Amino acid sequence: MDAQHSEKPHSHASTDRTSSARSQNPRISSHISEFTKNQSYMTVPQNSARGDRQRHPTTILLCKSQSSQAALMPKEHTAFIEEAYSAAICFKLLRDLSGSDSLHLRYIIKKIKSMAHGAPNLVLETIHDYFVNNQQISTRHKFRLFHVLGAVIGATESLEETWEKSFMQLALENMTRSTELEEAYQDAASNVLVAICRHSWQVVARHLETEVLSGVFPHRSIFYVMGIMTSDETLFKEGEKAGWEEQLAKMAIKSVPFLNKEGWSKELLGALTRPDRTQQEQPPEKAFLFIYYGLMLQAEENGTNVRTHLKTLLETSHQWPKQRENSGDLRWKWASSTILLAYGQMADKAKAQILPWVDNILSRMIFFFHYSSWDETLKQSFLTAIPMLVGAINRNEGAQSYEFSQVSELLECLMLLMEKEPQDTLCTPTRQQTIRIISSLCKLRPQLDLEKKSRLLSISLRSVMSLPLLEVLEKHTCLFLEPPNIQTLYKETAGALEQMLQTFIMQNPTAEELHFLLSHLYVWLESEKAHERQRAVHSCMALLKFLSHNFYLDPKEDFKRIGQLVGMLGILCQDPDKTTQCSSLEGLGHLYKLLLHQRRGEASQEQAPAPQEPPQASKEGALLWSSGDQEAAPPSPREVALLKDHILHPGSSQVIKEVMKHLTMAELTDLIWTAIDGLGSASPFRVQAAADMLLTAIQEHGAKLETVRVASLGRAIHLQLCSVRIPQAKENALQAITLLARNHTSELVAAFLDFSIPLDSHAFRLWRALGAEQPVSHLVLAVLLGWLQKRPLPTRTSGSSPQPKKAYLRSLAAMNTLHELQFAREFKQAVQEAFPELLLALLSQTHYLLELNLPEEPQPGKEAQETALFSPQSSTSLEALKSLLSTTRHWQDFAYMELQGAWDLFATIHTYPQGVGLLARAMVQNQCRQIKALTFQLLPNLQSREERERKAAIIIFTEFLYSPTLLEVLPKEAALSVLVRSLRDPSPEIRVLSLQGLGNILFHPEKGSLLRGQLPPFLNGFFQSSGQVLVRVMGTVSDVLHRLGAHSTEAQGLSIAINTRSFFDDERDGVRAAAVALFGDLVASVAGRQLGGLRAQVHQSMLPLLLRLKDPCPAVVTQAKFAFYRCSVLLRWRLQHTLFCTLAWEKGLSARHFLWNCLMSHSQEEFGIHLAQALSYLHSRHDHIKTWAALFIGYTICYHPRAVSQMVSDVDTKLLFCTFEDLKKSPEPSVRDFASRQASFLQKMTARPR
Repeated sequence: MDAQHSEKPHSHASTDRTSSARSQNPRISSHISEFTKNQSYMTVPQNSARGDRQRHPTTILLCKSQSSQAALMPKEHTAFIEEAYSAAICFKLLRDLSGSDSLHLRYIIKKIKSMAHGAPNLVLETIHDYFVNNQQISTRHKFRLFHVLGAVIGATESLEETWEKSFMQLALENMTRSTELEEAYQDAASNVLVAICRHSWQVVARHLETEVLSGVFPHRSIFYVMGIMTSDETLFKEGEKAGWEEQLAKMAIKSVPFLNKEGWSKELLGALTRPDRTQQEQPPEKAFLFIYYGLMLQAEENGTNVRTHLKTLLETSHQWPKQRENSGDLRWKWASSTILLAYGQMADKAKAQILPWVDNILSRMIFFFHYSSWDETLKQSFLTAIPMLVGAINRNEGAQSYEFSQVSELLECLMLLMEKEPQDTLCTPTRQQTIRIISSLCKLRPQLDLEKKSRLLSISLRSVMSLPLLEVLEKHTCLFLEPPNIQTLYKETAGALEQMLQTFIMQNPTAEELHFLLSHLYVWLESEKAHERQRAVHSCMALLKFLSHNFYLDPKEDFKRIGQLVGMLGILCQDPDKTTQCSSLEGLGHLYKLLLHQRRGEASQEQAPAPQEPPQASKEGALLWSSGDQEAAPPSPREVALLKDHILHPGSSQVIKEVMKHLTMAELTDLIWTAIDGLGSASPFRVQAAADMLLTAIQEHGAKLETVRVASLGRAIHLQLCSVRIPQAKENALQAITLLARNHTSELVAAFLDFSIPLDSHAFRLWRALGAEQPVSHLVLAVLLGWLQKRPLPTRTSGSSPQPKKAYLRSLAAMNTLHELQFAREFKQAVQEAFPELLLALLSQTHYLLELNLPEEPQPGKEAQETALFSPQSSTSLEALKSLLSTTRHWQDFAYMELQGAWDLFATIHTYPQGVGLLARAMVQNQCRQIKALTFQLLPNLQSREERERKAAIIIFTEFLYSPTLLEVLPKEAALSVLVRSLRDPSPEIRVLSLQGLGNILFHPEKGSLLRGQLPPFLNGFFQSSGQVLVRVMGTVSDVLHRLGAHSTEAQGLSIAINTRSFFDDERDGVRAAAVALFGDLVASVAGRQLGGLRAQVHQSMLPLLLRLKDPCPAVVTQAKFAFYRCSVLLRWRLQHTLFCTLAWEKGLSARHFLWNCLMSHSQEEFGIHLAQALSYLHSRHDHIKTWAALFIGYTICYHPRAVSQMVSDVDTKLLFCTFEDLKKSPEPSVRDFASRQASFLQKMTARPR
């Protein structure tokens, strides 16, 4: 038995002309043997048949019949032999078609095809005689002969009338015969009739008409031939197809009476619903029967008969397909397909009265959709029937006013159908068919609601946009026997989608609708996949092109969110994909044209000028902008030149700039928001493009932005800046902030404060960008100071909620920001110039935070947590105060506070005044250059409504009374009146501070002699044995020295120094600390005057003070550091800042070596004294001081061995040896190593002769 295979059609020139007919009925191919697969691979020139007929006018066969002998004519002997030989070969080949060897059969088919192309008449005659002379041919053999005959007839350019009649009769006899091959045999015979149609379709049509109008329901083969004739355009020459259709319509009219015959109608319905066991596509006879049935119903004048037939068909269809399939009738699937197509055909051919039946028919279609087991056949039947129905509806005049209740349900079916389409392949036109049907359905009433339309758009866009690359889609079809043209299929599918978008905008031509449609495209314009962006931007461009050519939108209506579209397209102008770039730029061109049209429309509505001719552009420019639309007014020549100049440079910002000029402020804001959103993209090109566009928009229009929106823009930029990893993009975004700050400083500062607790690196960069321009940096500081001074206390009352915290949170944020900005180079000059305001503001802020941290009644958990929130902020305000001094070249004042540990005084509200006083005293003693500016700033602060500001101001003012610079700003009388006015302050503390200021020696010169007279009795108190008395006496002397200021005498200073130094080595910690502190105060009091004998006392105190840095008492260490630094300032040592840093923070041998080097390099004359003092400290009972003294001597031995050897005695040497041996046991490795080296060096030094 022959194997069954489907036949693969080809497009070669030599392809059998009946292949189109066979493609309509794959049942034929299912019964053809394997050898028929390659029947169309032979190609022969088209004029070969004509040449053969010229060479062989007559034919002689070896097996002659009477007809052949009658036609025999004299010929030359050679031609006769050749023809006879060819006929014999053909005869043998026809006979061999009865074999079963598939390879041999394939060869035979090729050979006969080749002979038919060369000599078709010879082959036709041989086939005819073979049929006549062999009546007992097997069914399968005859099936193959019919197949070959159809191919040969189709290959001939003309068919003699004799052959036409003979083969037509042969076909008619066999196409209705029942054989074991069933319909395949009938179709093979029918294809012979189809092939004859190519030469004489009218003759065939007359025979068919006779069969159809006989009154007996025709055999299926008759409808098969008529179906091929109806569907295959290649059977007819130009203009002939209309004649066949006209004849077909007449046949339908004549067949109308048959509808009333019960038997004929019953067979018709049975043929429509009859299933087939092997069918994979709709057979031609059924497809034609639908058409013919519709034509008959259309011709039927009796509406009752039409309704009766429709009702019968609908009742037949309304069954449960699933139930039938489960009961074993799998053929019901084909009945479903048939019924679906019948619905469409009848609706398509109906003349009138279709509208009342629409919902009924649709309900049946929807029923089949939900309850059938779907395959490609049912799907195609469904998608074929609906357009027929919709077409019938649209041809009805009343369709626009008729509301169809089933349209919404049908759209749900279509959406479900599209969702079930495989997303990784595109092999069928299902998508485009579905989208086109949706487009047509959306024109019907009722209109879709927004939710359903949104779903429909989302599903349609996802189904098309998310398809893989076309190359990938083509790979999926490489194994198909008949692979579809993916390029064409996708192009048509995308075109259907674009047509749907255009349909929506035509149905509702409003700016709101345009925004609605575009909003569904935006997600695809932002896709990370290049091909999805390319598809989306092309669809967007096509929609804009459609609108720019037709101008459906009302020019009086404002565009909705058009700035967002400009932003999206502008970003895509820098897409890496060149196609996307070009589509984006083209889309901008069409959008620009729309904007011009809309703006001109607005202008005409507002001004109503006389009609004017639009500005004429060049022909090239008009084409560029209007794409050939001659009805649209072209833009001005300047606009055309602009786009023309930049058409090859999609990344250029000039096009965006030009479009921006025509945007309203709201639209520009939308564009800026789009650019900011783009900064958060994962695509590097999108981030860079968004940053470029943001900068361009701000450069051109930043000054005009609405103030209320700028703050939101600033916050959004901060959020996106965290994710930007491209340096240039980040710089552009920061530059945009710099430009915005020119006109919106206050708004941006307020916005930035909201994310400045804590201040991260991204926020800090924004602040730096905010003050990148010097004038703006000063304004930023001023605004920050304003927010810093808004310090409401979060008061709570019983039964009420806490006050809003935003005000004092911004105050805290302003403090944090000011702290960080002191280190930014952009604010260096501004901070320097605003030093007085910043200093006083930070002092008040520190007091404010101390007020927040004041202990109150026990609070519940949440309120307690809120209170604890501000605890770290106190240290921040203090750090801001420290950094202000250190970054503005006030490091001496900072050192004054740091070395004596005065910053700790700002930790509590009770010691806060003492800390402020010490800071002001430091500025006076260091002769700070800002005292004059600070004094000017103090005067308004003394009258502030805030007590904390008045408090800080009066403390500083009373200390400044000791500075002569104060009198350069205020005369003595004015200063006195300031203090007198402060006596009336509501705060008792301020009144007390004012009284203390009034007692200053500046206002009472006679107090100088009184204070100097009290010093000798105080010095006598140094001989008291009580440590507490000594400490108080020394504190009193320090206070007297401070009050005297520059009025103390040299003699008294020398006496104080001598007496004080005697207590440096006192066993009592408090006494040592007080003595060292008093000595430091003495040194500070004589700064700037002649030292006299006091200089020697200072030099002799340096080594004891240095060694006291290792005192076991922390208070002594602190005072020793401060006194040592004060002495170095008095003696004008070099590297004072380095010395301060070493004293304040450095530890270890390197710090000790530096301090030793400073002392030895500035006290060479006191070398012997220092060495002797160090040797004496080797007897100290404090190990740290002894170690420090040994290290000092060790350094001295290393650098001055000769001087040391001359000055130390043998006793001292032995003491040193013992000390170094003890140090070898130190827990510190560095000290042990140092001691070992020094012992060895000392041994070598003593071995040398002195």
